[in-house]
Amino acid sequence: MDNVSENKGKYAFIASIVSSLALVIIFAVFSFAVNGSRDVPLYSQVDIIAGMIFVFILSMIVAASVWPGIIEKRMK
Repeated sequence: MDNVSENKGKYAFIASIVSSLALVIIFAVFSFAVNGSRDVPLYSQVDIIAGMIFVFILSMIVAASVWPGIIEKRMK
C-alpha cells in the first residue's frame, strides 16, 4: 500500500513538471513570435526569461494541487 502511495506522488510530480514545462514552452513561443513580428521589440530577453520563470512557478503551484487528484482517480 505504501508503494502505491509513493508511486502516486512520483507520477503527480512528473506530471506537474511536464505540464509546467509545456506551458513555459508555449509562453516562450508566443512571446518570441510577438517580439519578432514588431519592428521595435516590445520585450527584452530578460523580460521574456523572467516571464518564463514566473509561468513555471505559477503553473507548478496550480499543477501540484490538480494532478494528485487526477492521478488518484486514474489509479483506482
